[in-house]
Amino acid sequence: AHRGLSMPVVYNSNGYDSVRVLRLLDGIVDIYMPDLKYAQPEAGCRLSAVEDYPRHARDAQVEMHRHVGDCWDLGPEGELRRGLLVRLLVLPEGLGGVEANLAWIARTLSPTVAISLLAQYHPSHRVPGSADFGDLDRAISREDWQRAVAALEKHMEGDRHHVQGVFL
Repeated sequence: AHRGLSMPVVYNSNGYDSVRVLRLLDGIVDIYMPDLKYAQPEAGCRLSAVEDYPRHARDAQVEMHRHVGDCWDLGPEGELRRGLLVRLLVLPEGLGGVEANLAWIARTLSPTVAISLLAQYHPSHRVPGSADFGDLDRAISREDWQRAVAALEKHMEGDRHHVQGVFL
């Protein structure tokens, strides 16, 4: 960047980032694309073996938001040059806590932060046939998806939301 790099630097993350490292990226990263996987510590511990996922990921997203805010800077052809896009994967039975995470984003960051609501959950790896992950041994249902979309409409404002997945 100091040598004239003019293209946006995108930081695509699982959301579990060190605030200390993020502070080093202030002024370097233009577009943050973090996941926000779980709203409850129990889900983070059980599904990702991380005891403090919500606190840690939320602290990181507060720092990312401090860097770029919730406004998007668009180029002359509509391309994103600067901003924050939080991705929420809808899991079966509400295991990810999408509504709680959206309420937290709206309350703590801003109700206009861009959200990408994702419906592509597919059970794989150790999930199929495992008693430990029986509640994840299916794709999301129409009801799971409708609850997540309703939560998005309830908590967030504006038109910068991407809903990836359609149930007819």
